[in-house]
Amino acid sequence: MLDRLTDVPPPGYFIREELEAREWTQRDLAYVLGITEQAVNMIISGKRGISADMARALGDAFDVPPEFFANLQKAYDLSQARDPDPSVARKAKLQSKYPVREMIKRGWLVDANAALLETQMSMFFEVSNTEEIPHFAHAAKKTHYTHATPAQVAWLFRVRQIAKEIPVPNYSEKTLRGSLPQFHQFMIDPEETRYVPNILSECGVRFVVVEALPGSKIDGVCFWLGKSPVIGMSIQRDRIDNFWFVLRHEIEHILHKHGKDSEIIDADIEGDQTGLSSARAEEERVANLAASEFCVPVSQMDDFIKRKSPFFSERDVVGFARRLQIHPGIVAGQLRKRLDRWDLFSRMLVKVRHNVTSGAMVDGWGHNFPVSV
Repeated sequence: MLDRLTDVPPPGYFIREELEAREWTQRDLAYVLGITEQAVNMIISGKRGISADMARALGDAFDVPPEFFANLQKAYDLSQARDPDPSVARKAKLQSKYPVREMIKRGWLVDANAALLETQMSMFFEVSNTEEIPHFAHAAKKTHYTHATPAQVAWLFRVRQIAKEIPVPNYSEKTLRGSLPQFHQFMIDPEETRYVPNILSECGVRFVVVEALPGSKIDGVCFWLGKSPVIGMSIQRDRIDNFWFVLRHEIEHILHKHGKDSEIIDADIEGDQTGLSSARAEEERVANLAASEFCVPVSQMDDFIKRKSPFFSERDVVGFARRLQIHPGIVAGQLRKRLDRWDLFSRMLVKVRHNVTSGAMVDGWGHNFPVSV
């Protein structure tokens, strides 16, 4: 009895039965189809499959829909297929939740069989097994990262990995607050951003730059390793205005001891999508206000807009920036955001990533940061 998938007979089995019912020979069928008797014999014996054209011809010959023979062939072919590697489904499960292929490309994981990949993923996310990885169906910690995407969570854990490798002195809130005027002195020259990582380190802050994963829209993160605060940045928008805004935003989180209980992931800050939960709305408001005030004092920006609106020239921006002793790109960036005019002053928004990463712990852009596993 043909009751198992592996017992599915070739389509020729049914053709033979039809020939017997009609009292036809294989030669008769060959005549009707206009092919050789040998070709008919190969189909009936299962040595040759039924093509789409032949399914149509057989359908006409036996007065049945061509799909009948096409489906018979499909069922037979499937029954003869080898069982897939069990790792296919396991790899698919990983890839369906996290950008595993991209993580391998970036050197965060090593390409391997499913079992070793699962082990690496568990170690990467600091859990005992894959079912505890955030965003998996039965993940024990899934509520902790409800408002972050899997790509953002993966990026966060890469920052965490690297931060653990960075030796820093004990954190000093006083030193960090005292460094803010020094940071402000660096805001006039893009090249001065290279000093930021070292100053943060002297304050006891671990600073990590990790290239964002595709589609993650991640800007920064703030969390603590014990008593040591960590700032992670992606510099996904390589512009002087965005760099200083995000950096100051994360510093304010630290100064208020935000992120001690759980990481604060800041995504799409430029699009005002900073708070990833309503519970953090106040924390984000405080950090945004401090960042805006640091880049361009709000009262002075209000006055500038009032005096120059609705026409703003590059000369006005340069003059205003000179008075504030900051780079014109920072004024331009804040003005674009305030006016919701992202088309203004684009050429003023100089790049800084190359300068920042020259003195930072960096992962991405072709560079893989070595971590202890």
